[in-house]
Amino acid sequence: MSANEGRLRWLLRRGMKELDVLMERYYAHRWPEAPADEKAAFLRLVTLAEDPDIWAWAMGYEEPPPEYVGIIEQLRVYR
Repeated sequence: MSANEGRLRWLLRRGMKELDVLMERYYAHRWPEAPADEKAAFLRLVTLAEDPDIWAWAMGYEEPPPEYVGIIEQLRVYR
């Protein structure tokens, strides 16, 4: 495992179990084949966004900001 992969795996561990599961599913199933722009959006999401916001966006309780719409759509596939 590379240092970057290890750091990303650490960032997938969130403050709530449900979000951990969602992030892990995305990482396991989508990440290896995701295009570079999607990977960049995911990295911004896990480093800059707050857990309650990510959860609300992924569950459809709130609309995500425009910069996260695409990645949130991908996360919703794995909820």
